[in-house]
Amino acid sequence: MVSAAPNAVEAASQDEPKLTLTRRLGVYSCAAIIMGITIGSGIFRVPSEVAQAVPSVGGMAILWIAAGLITLCLALSLSELATMFPRAGGNFVFINEAWGPLAAFLYGWTFLLINPAGWAAISTMFAEYLGHFVPLTDLGRRGVAISLIALVTFANYRSVPLAAGVQNVATTAKALALFGLAVVIFSQAPGTDGALADPITFEIPSVASFVIALLGVLWAYEGVASFCALAGEVKDPARTLPRALMLGAVGVIVLYLLVNAAYTYVMPIEEIATSKLVAASAMGKVAGAFAAGIVAGLVMLCTFGSVAAVSLSDPRVFYAMAQERLFFRNIGRVHPSFNTPHVAVLTAGGMACIWVMARDFQELYSAFIMGQWPFYTLAVLGIFRLRKTRPHAERPYRVFGYPFVPLVFAMAAIALVVTYLVQQPRLSVINVAVVLTGVPVYFIWRRLQRVGDTAG
Repeated sequence: MVSAAPNAVEAASQDEPKLTLTRRLGVYSCAAIIMGITIGSGIFRVPSEVAQAVPSVGGMAILWIAAGLITLCLALSLSELATMFPRAGGNFVFINEAWGPLAAFLYGWTFLLINPAGWAAISTMFAEYLGHFVPLTDLGRRGVAISLIALVTFANYRSVPLAAGVQNVATTAKALALFGLAVVIFSQAPGTDGALADPITFEIPSVASFVIALLGVLWAYEGVASFCALAGEVKDPARTLPRALMLGAVGVIVLYLLVNAAYTYVMPIEEIATSKLVAASAMGKVAGAFAAGIVAGLVMLCTFGSVAAVSLSDPRVFYAMAQERLFFRNIGRVHPSFNTPHVAVLTAGGMACIWVMARDFQELYSAFIMGQWPFYTLAVLGIFRLRKTRPHAERPYRVFGYPFVPLVFAMAAIALVVTYLVQQPRLSVINVAVVLTGVPVYFIWRRLQRVGDTAG
């Protein structure tokens, strides 16, 4: 397999001058993108689901810490792969290098179907909370969501520094806002009525309930794998990528633990479990009638930052697929003036807009997101395969705690997938079916390529 040059990625077409994606992203921008992708609506929704499944302060803390450690193991593992293959595409590239083009295509195929729906889901939530300030019809909400997607798509089409600058500002603002939320609650509430005022227990009803709750928490931590798609535009990747992945993951863990502590400081477990928007309920203890507006603004800020971040990273997977001739070649083009993968950006943005106009896609997106976890496992297991098949390959960073750290993640991911299969058999079958539909598509695509090459 042909690898890209260390500081550039070749454009797809061999008949044009070789255009490259420029390495412009430093440690702070990369860490901000990781936090931007990760911190979305999850911290406002998941704590209630966790309290329902594990009704104890100690059990909830174990869940958030365990999910954070699993995420940290993933970040450490991906650091080795990203510094070995510092080019656009992330998991697509890692799987391709370790397991070959069919496995990589199946990842790309699943990504292609799922991730633009993620943009749509996040943008629609932004529009729903805008409705707190400006009355919107259903069509109006969809119009706002499409406008937001169009805005971030334009920024990514026009300039990577512009898109990264927008992301840096948004992430800094929402991190400070979440920190401020916790500080206000701790400083203004007496804390006598919250779960932390009672003796801390570690009640966990069952292993199944714990694992199902862990799935939700890990969804709230989702972000480090998506960021790796930008590896081809990171300055000094051997140093920057491991630092950014660690900084971003640890930053999210600290913020999530702090915010959850604030929730339990002012609310009993039963109230957290029944609250539809736990952040609003917690702020209501200190802000009264203004709480709903404060939280609506905070959710808008977080969802805006998330869609800005995923719109920066996700198109690079489509771009990488085109580079490997596993997608339409034109999608691998680089803009001659802006040095952006502009066709891939427009493709991802256009697909997200189509998803916005579909109905009931949010539930489907939440159900299908587990379809990516087997590929995360495959990417991490690729570390072991590559150390065996390419023992002398350059590894600027070797995963800390090898082999235990990647094994911990792989075992945890496999346990989660198996539990999901047992607990949600219908949705699991649908997930598997979505992936397997890519097998005939792959062979048809390869056959058409051979026919085209012969004709050419």
